[in-house]
Amino acid sequence: MSGHDFLRRMPESGAGFSRRDRFAQRFHIDYMLLFLLLAISGAGMVVLYSASGNSIETMHKQGIFFLIAYGAMFVMAQVPVDFMRRAAPWLYSLGVVFLALVLVMGIGAKGAQRWLGVGSIRFQPSEIMKLAMPLAVAAFLSRQVLPPRLLHIVLTLLLIAVPTALIIKQPDLGTAILVLVSGMVVLFYAGLQWWYIAAVVAAFGASLYPVWHFMLHDYQQKRILMLLNPESDPLGAGWNIIQSKTAIGSGGLHGKGWLEGTQSRLDFLPEGHTDFIIAVMSEEFGLIGVVLLITAYILVIARSMHIALNAQETFGRLLAASIATTFFVYVFVNMGMVAGMLPVVGVPLPFVSQGGTAIVVLMAGFGILMAIATEQKRIMSSQK
Repeated sequence: MSGHDFLRRMPESGAGFSRRDRFAQRFHIDYMLLFLLLAISGAGMVVLYSASGNSIETMHKQGIFFLIAYGAMFVMAQVPVDFMRRAAPWLYSLGVVFLALVLVMGIGAKGAQRWLGVGSIRFQPSEIMKLAMPLAVAAFLSRQVLPPRLLHIVLTLLLIAVPTALIIKQPDLGTAILVLVSGMVVLFYAGLQWWYIAAVVAAFGASLYPVWHFMLHDYQQKRILMLLNPESDPLGAGWNIIQSKTAIGSGGLHGKGWLEGTQSRLDFLPEGHTDFIIAVMSEEFGLIGVVLLITAYILVIARSMHIALNAQETFGRLLAASIATTFFVYVFVNMGMVAGMLPVVGVPLPFVSQGGTAIVVLMAGFGILMAIATEQKRIMSSQK
């Protein structure tokens, strides 16, 4: 489906909520989406317990983050879509200011400067942009005549480029890719013509040389080179990919059993509780467990796109499609890099990897999807 066809599709009457359930109608909860998210979260907690070495402290922290995340989802589901559209420029501007402050007074860790601190509280402003970006781009394009004209395309690209460049500067290539994608997919779904897309692809190809030599850090270049031949440095940069592939392959069809994985529990697999947690799951639950998880992810994406297709207004449709597509990129990039098909860029597996801000932001995004899904109900209620 092209972006233009996507925009022209008429929404179905009453889509996105159950008329028979008063609670779901009143509090704007999409039960199908909620059930799928709870299932993935529960599976994630089970795998994380093993990947963290049976750490109760890790489970406690992750449980708190999930409570906050589901609370954020519930709150965002109550926010009127029109309010989101009006607040989008302010949230975007605040995110850009925070990103600029990170470069000036940010907190560094492991060679990167990505956090801001207020007392004992630390947060990563780049995570805010994962929602602020699609909100701002969708709000801007929904006010224009679509498909967008050249001027509006250029302005949109500037909106996307500024925070993306600030995040790359931190450096945080993985988050920069996700923020870039979250803005670009809005532009695509707005009906971007194919010759514009071809021009962007050509410009991307032309930029590879200067990006490689002047923008990528040495460790980022090494990660890309290791993708081609990890065995060239098996005890160094290629270690993660080699151990990850070993864990995935050793799981077989049924896996070794929960808490029985050797690669993670014997510390052969670094970051097994974060970026490489799908390798732990593959080793312990085998191909069957991974396929079930992927199926759950596919159902979440399908439900999210259903909400997008049946949104009542252009803004909601563009925003919902962006959130759904960005979620797909999360899953695809993480699994691709763990399997050695993509460079290691530090993208967590949604609701399975250990995390804090990322979980809350992702769940807030699904709260926005629920608000969009029940927009018609909210409009009908306001007219009574």
